[in-house]
Amino acid sequence: MAAIWVIQHIHCETLGTIAEALDGEGISIQSVRVFAGEQIPKEMGAAAGLIVMGGPVGVYEQDRYPFLRDEIRLIEQALTEKKAILGVCLGSQLLAAALGAKVTKGKQKEIGWYPVTLSRAAMADPLWKGIESPFTAYHWHGDVFELPRGAEALASSALTPCQAFRYGDHAYGFLFHMEVTEKIIGDMVQTFAQELQEEGMDGRRILDGTGNFLPPLKSIGKIVFGRWARLVRTLPI
Repeated sequence: MAAIWVIQHIHCETLGTIAEALDGEGISIQSVRVFAGEQIPKEMGAAAGLIVMGGPVGVYEQDRYPFLRDEIRLIEQALTEKKAILGVCLGSQLLAAALGAKVTKGKQKEIGWYPVTLSRAAMADPLWKGIESPFTAYHWHGDVFELPRGAEALASSALTPCQAFRYGDHAYGFLFHMEVTEKIIGDMVQTFAQELQEEGMDGRRILDGTGNFLPPLKSIGKIVFGRWARLVRTLPI
């Protein structure tokens, strides 16, 4: 049975629907809960892939949060070994940083439901081909990144030029969230209530959007994450 490392930075940002895709392919999970003080693995070992989830810290805060350096080293090793990689939100920023791209604060935070437009390259991408564009995704980020050198841009939004990218045939970064469930969204609104207040945003508007926007987003995520899980199975360990 294939196994992958999953790095989780905060209790409310779980795998969500990604877990269903992994289970469907018989892939087991080795979780590393950074928020609980668990240590980042020093090497990929026999793991077939790596998922790095979101969190409320910045890539540029490595002096304050040394575990970020450890994560970048692990991502670099996974890249060298051509293991399957999926970075979500903060995870996509860490993947971009590992590939030499600059990660900075954006002009404004992108929180809530906003359209995402796929690139022409996405139309032929193994994960994204056949997905209708644009679609409304769930967002919660204040940081942005440049497209890493050698990577393929897959998606953008009005506020953020680089929302998704692929590097090689095995590494993907998604800044937006497709893995979310009603519970995850509710937990994030509650956990980050102060941030919403500081941004002058109403969490109820985000929650109200789940009825219209979450079902189609889940459908897209089921396809994309299912394809990524199959990628894990096909790449040599």
